[in-house]
Amino acid sequence: MKKVLYLKTCGTCIKILKRFDLSAWELRELKSAPITEEELAQMYEQTNSYEALFSRRSTQIKARNIDLKTLEENDFKHLILDHYSFLKRPVFLTDEKIFVGNDKKNIENLENFFKVK
Repeated sequence: MKKVLYLKTCGTCIKILKRFDLSAWELRELKSAPITEEELAQMYEQTNSYEALFSRRSTQIKARNIDLKTLEENDFKHLILDHYSFLKRPVFLTDEKIFVGNDKKNIENLENFFKVK
């Protein structure tokens, strides 16, 4: 499995996707095809944390008046399943590895993954 979850309206996601040859990857736009519980479970198996998959930049946090300090692991799971913007993106998912988000270290790891392949 080689899958990328992203938002087409996110300039950062698009910029990152353009850096790699994704011709053999399944591209999935989250707003039109939200994440499933099964997919989230697969991601959790690789990260052991729903919080690691959670976007603290989601506009929904302020809109819903969510206090992040009070959230527990299961709360992160339910929020991610509830609204696409709670998933940190882009997500590059393979059978062995997962790359979540756009921070510098994650992008470096992703570049190294593509160099090895």
